[in-house]
Amino acid sequence: MLVTRCQQGDGGAFATLVGRYERPLFNAAYRMLGSREEARDVAQTAFLKALENLDRFDPQYRFFSWLYRIAMNEALDLLARRGRQTELQDVYQADDDPARDVGTADLEMHVQRALAELSHDHRAVLVLRHYEELSYEEIGQILELPDKTVKSRLFEARERLRSRLIAEHLQN
Repeated sequence: MLVTRCQQGDGGAFATLVGRYERPLFNAAYRMLGSREEARDVAQTAFLKALENLDRFDPQYRFFSWLYRIAMNEALDLLARRGRQTELQDVYQADDDPARDVGTADLEMHVQRALAELSHDHRAVLVLRHYEELSYEEIGQILELPDKTVKSRLFEARERLRSRLIAEHLQN
């Protein structure tokens, strides 16, 4: 197990973990913060804190969930320090069809704008469920919430996101 090797001082094992989880951590942080620079900082800080606290990792849980919890806490702390919501930048994958790219970019921009208007708690569950495709149990572990709370918060977050998207559509 890579984590055990890390705990024994194997730097190569930690480099493997970083390679495996760097992109998903960055993506989750970016969706929460809307800033590439801040997302990189959050991901790096999460890895540093994980390395410093490997002796406190409980192997009954998945390392992935533990690391995500650290990253999400860092992102939420940064949002709290910032004290305001930020508009998320447009993020989409390029496509061979320019017309589809424009449509995808436009839709993604509207979703990101509506997502940025949600509370940090609602944004976190949506990002973890729909962008990171985590299970309710994993989200609960990361956010330290019971499964029922995750489900109800996710339901409420989806409803609020839907309402914001409808309101924005009606304005255009």
